[in-house]
Amino acid sequence: MRKIVYITPSLYCAGGIERVLTAKMNYLAEVMGEEVTVILTDGAGKEPYFPLSPKVKVINLNIGFEEMWNRPLLEKIRISHKKEACYRKQLEETLMTLRADYVITTLRREINFLSKINDGSIKIGEMHINRKHFRNFEGRYFPFKRLITYLWMRQLITQLKLLNRVVVLTEDDRRQWPELNNLECIPNVVETREYDDALRGMKRVIAVGRYCYQKGFDLLIEAWREVARQRPDWTLEIYGAGDSTPYQQLVDKAELTASVHLCGPSSDIFNHYASSDIMVLSSRFEGFGLVIVEAMGTGLPVVAFDCECGPREIITDMEDGILVRPEDTEKLAEQLLLLINDGELRRKMGEKARIKAKAYAPENIMRQWYDKVFTQPSPVR
Repeated sequence: MRKIVYITPSLYCAGGIERVLTAKMNYLAEVMGEEVTVILTDGAGKEPYFPLSPKVKVINLNIGFEEMWNRPLLEKIRISHKKEACYRKQLEETLMTLRADYVITTLRREINFLSKINDGSIKIGEMHINRKHFRNFEGRYFPFKRLITYLWMRQLITQLKLLNRVVVLTEDDRRQWPELNNLECIPNVVETREYDDALRGMKRVIAVGRYCYQKGFDLLIEAWREVARQRPDWTLEIYGAGDSTPYQQLVDKAELTASVHLCGPSSDIFNHYASSDIMVLSSRFEGFGLVIVEAMGTGLPVVAFDCECGPREIITDMEDGILVRPEDTEKLAEQLLLLINDGELRRKMGEKARIKAKAYAPENIMRQWYDKVFTQPSPVR
């Protein structure tokens, strides 16, 4: 039995990282019989959004980094310094007590000091976003963005070199890290559910993701104007967390309220996939594309922008889905209409998509973790 520790901010959000980590920890604890612990910094008292095995031990250090989100910059810097010092002290004490065989970080604040904690564990970094957008930001700091991003990235690379392994999600992203010789490429675990096609035929297209710039829902709404003009009997439903107000304004302005429905996050997203006919991904960039595989697993053909990184490594164009040049809204509308107007093509692509998705099942992906990462024997205590 190995002792495996994950470090991540929280598990109460309905995000992709939370979904993937929960699936992996559950598999390691329930199926492989490993001793799994997750260390959190935020969300004390909040239940995990996705069901977590009772065999996974949860330690919440209750640092409260979330308290800084809406503070003024100078106050944020002052509070951050104090909280990070507290975090380093508590995390080191915890890891020295646990004496894990493997410690896996999602590369948040602890990356700056994790390799210096001499607890005897093998340290693993786990990427969930591509390099180009890893330490990227928008907003009022824009004039200094390039300089700050450069300095942060240089610091990050220095710390990544000190880890035993760094796991990225796609071969495309692996090529973006020439400085590192400790890389492994392992896709995300994706839990899927198989459905028959009894619920199909609702004339519904589904999109899933946070309401933010990355997910490109503004582009999708623009593309849908042409779809709605030609096929007003079809609807688009978008599910996700975040503020949908700006997107609702776009929908209203385009007079699409009859066919575009903006919904919140759903804990039962698979049933929404099962009652849809097509899935669309309009992202400007991705770390992998978790929702693509989820939808494919239920037998949905996916139309996706061929953005960095992920879609082209999951979808075989015109076989189990369709790839569209990034941000080309006219082509996106055209390809959606192609599937909308051809039920037999949807069915054939959906069947191939269902088969493709099996490659990302926990038993297949976690085997790669054992083959590529959990290869070294447990340290001698």
